[in-house]
Amino acid sequence: MILLMAKGKSTKKKKEASGGRAQYMMRMVTSDRCAVCPTPCSRGMAYCARMNEPGAVGQGVPCILTKTKIGG
Repeated sequence: MILLMAKGKSTKKKKEASGGRAQYMMRMVTSDRCAVCPTPCSRGMAYCARMNEPGAVGQGVPCILTKTKIGG
């Protein structure tokens, strides 16, 4: 007599890549956008000051006011 054992389904939870912490995303804004911002922040104002110097080249700065949650 042959006995067949059914394999049970394992219920493993997927681990979050972030280690359980929420991940956020902020948009990159340029100095012209920081200059007209109604809520100026220290990071944006420092970036504007650097970009006002002659020959300055910048890629933008992450804006805390555009912070959005990504993922779940």
